[in-house]
Amino acid sequence: MSNIYYSIDFKYEVVMAYKGGGYSLSKICSKYQIQKNTVYRWNEKFELFGMEGLADTKIRKQYSKELKEAAVRDYLSGEYSQNEVLRKYEIASMGVLGRWIKKYNSHSELKDTGKGRSSTMTKGRKTTWEERIEIVQDALTNGKNYQETAGKHQVSYQQVYQWVRKYEAGGWDALKDGRGRSKSKEELTSEEKMKLEILRIEKENERLRAENAFLKKLDEIERRRK
Repeated sequence: MSNIYYSIDFKYEVVMAYKGGGYSLSKICSKYQIQKNTVYRWNEKFELFGMEGLADTKIRKQYSKELKEAAVRDYLSGEYSQNEVLRKYEIASMGVLGRWIKKYNSHSELKDTGKGRSSTMTKGRKTTWEERIEIVQDALTNGKNYQETAGKHQVSYQQVYQWVRKYEAGGWDALKDGRGRSKSKEELTSEEKMKLEILRIEKENERLRAENAFLKKLDEIERRRK
């Protein structure tokens, strides 16, 4: 199980299912074919570091010698809990800190593992309804590559993920902030109507292209059988 690769999307979906309370832990483990400890670990990392905590730690984290030594000293001082040290120095896991402590106690030198912390995640920002529509459209056309979309539009991974989910559940109106009652078609401005019509046409064209590609594939299969 430890050698299986899990995408950020998969981990985030599991964490949201766990936090949502709609499923028991046993059902979540059965549904996603993972162990309870895995759910706990992903949830803890998400709570500590957000989406970045769900990224591949081998790629995501680099630490300086000074950071390692400071983290170890703080932990050994007894003034900080392990979670406080993890948060303070943005360390990927207790296992990482534990390895540093072991080296430190054996008088082995703690060395740089890079030029400090590097993050691949973008922080969230406020957006307009029109921006959210554009961002969701981009995410859908690039195969739901949430990280690429987030980087392009300078928003967070969580925002893109949630907006796509909202759109799929309730359409474009679901992307509005604090919408009590949705606007009816008659209440939309000319600009809003035009934007939605353009998006509708783009989506329809995308569907037709997919259907044509599928039909071509079927024709190719039929020709090979003859």
